[in-house]
Amino acid sequence: MKSIIVATENGMARGVIRMAFQKEFRVDMARTADECLEMFKRKRCEFLFVDVTFLERLTPPDSRADGDLKGAVSLFRQVFPTVQIIVMAEPGKIRQAVLAVSAGASSYMTYPIIREELRHVTEHAYRTILLKSELNYLRETLWQGDSFETVTTESPVMGDVFDKVKAVSSMKTTVLLTGETGTGKGTIAKLIHRSSNRAKAQLIHVHCGAIQDTLLESELFGHEKGAFTGADRRKLGKFEIAHRGTIFLDEIGTLTPSAQIKLLEVLQDQVIQRVGGEAEIPVDVRVIAATNADLEKMVAGGTFRNDLFYRLSVFPIEVPPLRNRREDIPLLAEVFLRELDRANGKGIGRIDDAVMAAFLRYPWPGNIREMKNLMERAYVIERSTVLTAASFPGELFLPGEEEEGDPSGIRKTLAQVKEDAVRKYLEKSLAENGGHVQKTADAAGITTRQLHKLMTRYGIRKEKYKKTKP
Repeated sequence: MKSIIVATENGMARGVIRMAFQKEFRVDMARTADECLEMFKRKRCEFLFVDVTFLERLTPPDSRADGDLKGAVSLFRQVFPTVQIIVMAEPGKIRQAVLAVSAGASSYMTYPIIREELRHVTEHAYRTILLKSELNYLRETLWQGDSFETVTTESPVMGDVFDKVKAVSSMKTTVLLTGETGTGKGTIAKLIHRSSNRAKAQLIHVHCGAIQDTLLESELFGHEKGAFTGADRRKLGKFEIAHRGTIFLDEIGTLTPSAQIKLLEVLQDQVIQRVGGEAEIPVDVRVIAATNADLEKMVAGGTFRNDLFYRLSVFPIEVPPLRNRREDIPLLAEVFLRELDRANGKGIGRIDDAVMAAFLRYPWPGNIREMKNLMERAYVIERSTVLTAASFPGELFLPGEEEEGDPSGIRKTLAQVKEDAVRKYLEKSLAENGGHVQKTADAAGITTRQLHKLMTRYGIRKEKYKKTKP
């Protein structure tokens, strides 16, 4: 349970604060400055309501003459840096209260303490915590601008996707986006959020596969100071930052078993616990998850929880690969070219017909992301006002030699050849190492986490290669 410390000799103020918060917080009372500091050191609290005269008594003697309260405020900040310190003062000591805020306190109130004002001050302080965490998040993230023109389509299969998006956007229903890498699942997630009644709140994007296993739970659920080595301050997790908004969990299939359990608890109970903390924190978050892995196969293989899978896939949406929505290839190419020219101003306004014909033949194993990257590379190289074949990689224009099992006559690209080679190598190495993941990873020169990702990607199960004892 969250905690508040009230440090004042004013009995009426103690009573008002206790009545206002006793249902949500444990409210502890301190009647002297020394008792307040000692109580604060013993137990973490979210809010400290402290009389300004107590701060003056805790101020080092050499600072008292100048009215500098930094020393007193720092006594508390050094213990719990994120505590919200609300200074209370008689009307005649407003100047000292203002000085306390300048020294690092969160806000101040004057006696008599009024319940409505109390609520306003504490809500403002909590919003300040969230704002600081959100700013830190935005500084760290690589989330870039939007490409919402790409949500237009001439493909019936993609039209079905957008119909589902429209149907589910206004709900709080959990959505699971499936499909190959690069198909635009992130754009669909943003579209769902922007079309919902949570559009004015945060959309927090978490790439689960890009976070170290040891840090994943801290990133999602936050941690308390001292929870582990290097945790020198409290940190809010992405779920707490996304309160009343949406969280987009990309590559959900890479979650560790312990993170899967915690996520299941969040979906069931709508509460989180920070790493190293005991308090249950309510969160109101709409969850959108995405994966390019086959979660049902992972469930069958025991690497993904069955109950979590059903919680996530309340409303599944499969985003089709680009090769299954070829009607949209010219449209998408034109959108990306307009974006590139708008941003760079080279005056390239058209794609050569031979390039577009190759686009329509190419199987696009990397989907929309691959198209965008190829076009950006070509845009940089191109010296005319038309994107020509000379600016694109040669494999894009390989002859359409028909292969067995390839009725469209599309030849395998170098990327596909590489994919096949990687899969065969992993299968051979696992067989040689009796399905032992660590030995196989060492032989390949990669981490076990990277190996698990590749095995998931190619649908490889280690059990198939384990040697049975005679």
